[in-house]
Amino acid sequence: MPRAPPPRPSEDARLAAYKPGVDVVRSRRRREDRLLAVRRSNRDAGLFKRRRDEPTPTPIPPARAATPSSQADDVPTTTAAASPPSSAPSSPPSSPPAESVPPTAADSELEGLSEMVEKVWSDDTTSQLEATIQFRRLLSDEKNPTVIKIIRADVLPRFSDFLSRHEHPQLQMEAAWVLTNIAASDYTLLVAECGAVPRLVQLLESANANIRHQAIWALGNIAADVPTCREIVLDHGAVTPLLAQFREGMKVPVLRTATWALSNLCFGKLPAEVQVKPILDIISQLIHSVDEKILGDACWALCYICDGVSDGIQHVLDAGACPQLVNLLMHASANILLPVITVLARISSGDDAQVQVLVENDILNYLAPLLARNYPKSIKKQACLIVSNISTGSKDNIQAVIDADVISPLIFLLKTSEKDIKEEAAWAISNAASGGSNDQIQYLVSRGCLEPLCNVLTYQDADLIYACLEGLQNILQAGAVGKQGQGSTVNPYAQFILECGGLDKLEDLQEVDNDAIYKLVMKLLEGYWDEEVSDDDPNLPTSNDSAETVETASEDAAQPTEPSASPNESE
Repeated sequence: MPRAPPPRPSEDARLAAYKPGVDVVRSRRRREDRLLAVRRSNRDAGLFKRRRDEPTPTPIPPARAATPSSQADDVPTTTAAASPPSSAPSSPPSSPPAESVPPTAADSELEGLSEMVEKVWSDDTTSQLEATIQFRRLLSDEKNPTVIKIIRADVLPRFSDFLSRHEHPQLQMEAAWVLTNIAASDYTLLVAECGAVPRLVQLLESANANIRHQAIWALGNIAADVPTCREIVLDHGAVTPLLAQFREGMKVPVLRTATWALSNLCFGKLPAEVQVKPILDIISQLIHSVDEKILGDACWALCYICDGVSDGIQHVLDAGACPQLVNLLMHASANILLPVITVLARISSGDDAQVQVLVENDILNYLAPLLARNYPKSIKKQACLIVSNISTGSKDNIQAVIDADVISPLIFLLKTSEKDIKEEAAWAISNAASGGSNDQIQYLVSRGCLEPLCNVLTYQDADLIYACLEGLQNILQAGAVGKQGQGSTVNPYAQFILECGGLDKLEDLQEVDNDAIYKLVMKLLEGYWDEEVSDDDPNLPTSNDSAETVETASEDAAQPTEPSASPNESE
């Protein structure tokens, strides 16, 4: 007998909320917010690690510190104090510590903070330089919480003034270094608002390469903070002089810092007055670098441009970055694979023509190993997302997915992985099933997709459940066509869904408070299981009714098989 549905809201109420079908564009973009959140999380974690792990310079003996040539050899740091800043007042002045240093040396030097402040505000250049070097040493010791004490001493405006002392390049260098390390702390906004940014931008044109490098580093730390700080840097026109730093013969450490700073400037929405093409001209060269730090930051910059610029995806494609990005999917380092595959996932959320560029660059054949091998979860999720977005397109795209032998590893992930990867794999399989031809559906079923798809019906994501139902609907329609062609009375796919417990899950969905899901569930139940089925039903096929059952072949099968054996969903 036909099933009596449970009481539901009025017909008008259900029709008002009813979603008639899948919008291809909506389906492709359905998880952009989630992707952006993940990307931002990864980006923030990467920035913290970068700032924390940069090497801290070895303390310089006083005699050497006063020599300009020795200062030029020092390596700046983006690391400030690692422990929480102390709010205790400064200690009374004391004599300067020895450079040989027990662990408490920086604390001892803090005892002379008042004297250091007096020297910074004096009119004597030698005293100013000596005190600035002392401040820089304190801030370079990441084990000592000195930032808050220095900030309370109200010396930031003075260091900002020192940036304009072009007749004293060593003082400029040391002042920029101090501001760099303060900008790496929790007090970045104070650096951005003390008047230092326009002076740092001006230092990008300095004749001294070390000063330019330090200015890049400081601006990169400022831009890496809150959007307000980044906007201050952009408003003072930092992009053009920063791009001018990328020149032939540029030293690798400087190139790393400049690429990192550029990626920080690209994070978020770029102002309309910022020209994207010159940025992409540089980045499209940087993504060919053999240096992993340069390569990783360049790829993150591309990802940010895709999100932060109007028509950013098209700009990236027009710059010719896609072929190299696809090639980079073979890179051995997961630190490179993550930004690369994130950019490609963002491109895959574009329009049909943009997605087709990925297909034409043979991305699917590069994705298969990423899905099948032991790569980090974040990489597998993005790979599933790309396949999902490609599968949302035409039957030719679905066939390309099948030809690349991506379906079997996707189904394996759908059966065995963590829940979040299962969800991404379920989107990919559901999209392929929703738009596939009868032959393509037969291939999907032969790979063992039906049971794991039915298991998706118990998930909490309503959009995913609806997409899965649409996939099952197309599968059942293909089964009905096959049944008629074989002169059978049983839809083999409906029979397998019954036997694997899928029918029970469909019935449970009648209680879900979602009108679109309810309508589609009722359509499937009434269309393919219009009577209760019991174990003693004479219409049930026996094991010998080979014409009325579904075969699910092993994952190694290259072509679908005819539905001629009892259901068996082996991997």
